[in-house]
Amino acid sequence: MQIITQPASLQSLWESREHDYTEMMKIVVDVAEEILAIDGDMHADLERLLLESGSSQQNLWGANVYPDKLGGDFLEFTSFINIRPSQGNRSMEVLDPGIRDQMAQITKNLLR
Repeated sequence: MQIITQPASLQSLWESREHDYTEMMKIVVDVAEEILAIDGDMHADLERLLLESGSSQQNLWGANVYPDKLGGDFLEFTSFINIRPSQGNRSMEVLDPGIRDQMAQITKNLLR
């Protein structure tokens, strides 16, 4: 698991990953700090890493990135950590299009 604060090669991260998912890597994006954590067994592990580094809970959203699908559908905005009735998100999927756009932009900026 690691926190990405500067652009990094998604291919290099994929090749050196610790968790052997066959098609994807789990990420948690901090939409306020514009950073992300990647390569956890569970989104909750990545969330904890970011919280320990000073991120705020309300700014953390989970997703899955598919390195072989770079382009339109390389992100899936689904995670148990996204279930937040207090923030109007009652689903595992991030429902707010604005948050989804932020997540996509941050991910595209940091994972190349």
